[in-house]
Amino acid sequence: MYNRKQNVIHSAHQLFIEKGFQATSIQDILDYSGISKGTFYNYFSSKNELLIGIYKSIYKKLEKDKNDLLVGQDPSDIEIFIKQIELQMITNRKNKLIALFEEVMASNDTDLKQFILRSRLNSLHWYYKRLVEIFGEDKRPYMLDCAIMFQGILQINVHYNRMAYETGEKVSQVVRYSVSRLVKMVEDVVESNDQLLQPELIEKWLPGCQKNDQGFKTQLLQQSVILRKTIAKHISNEAEQAKFIELLDFIIDELLHSSVPRKFITESALYTIKENTYLAKEIQPLEKLVKDYFSQLED
Repeated sequence: MYNRKQNVIHSAHQLFIEKGFQATSIQDILDYSGISKGTFYNYFSSKNELLIGIYKSIYKKLEKDKNDLLVGQDPSDIEIFIKQIELQMITNRKNKLIALFEEVMASNDTDLKQFILRSRLNSLHWYYKRLVEIFGEDKRPYMLDCAIMFQGILQINVHYNRMAYETGEKVSQVVRYSVSRLVKMVEDVVESNDQLLQPELIEKWLPGCQKNDQGFKTQLLQQSVILRKTIAKHISNEAEQAKFIELLDFIIDELLHSSVPRKFITESALYTIKENTYLAKEIQPLEKLVKDYFSQLED
């Protein structure tokens, strides 16, 4: 079922690129993907929902790939940030996402517009968190302003470089130029002590960001305490104790302090802890918290 659904997503994406979203009918999608109307509606309630499914499928992989670039690396290394943005731009260009974004925003479809706007806010939130990691916690008050300005600089540079070069924008050159401007901009804003927007606004704009909810933090830390006690009580081998505590600390740190928590790695750490007979039952509440958290991020 999953493979068939992915085939529909892939087929529709190709049609949207070739014909445009508005010009592509559901019948076109049925004919191209070789499925019945009933099968289509088992997967998607509308063409709009299908388009959202395309975006989610692409960005889920992009998020994983960007997170993979951080594995074992210093989050403050600006070269990693550059590689992440290059990857993002290449993904957008390969999948013609900018053209689809523009077509949707020119339409009168409120639901799709809201989805696109939220996607842009999620992107801004990622920039903001990464800038805090790169430039330091002490500069957090200025980082939302800088993230907004950088997002604008990057988008405009991409747009005009695409116009200038028939083969497409020069990704690495555009990114490095834009990041160089960002570094100077951060220095100037911090030196002038000039702040336009409070960083807390990004959390209000994205109320679904559960990691900033105090109730979620409290539950997460409570489950951590319970598991620590269970580990100390039932795991007599000190090396085993240290291993499980390290995995638990990693999960908590990933959910509370990572700019973009990595689902696969977090779930892998949970699975390793769950393999222990004494911990399998005790870890279930934490496992549910993690599952609900990532489900909310994917909504």
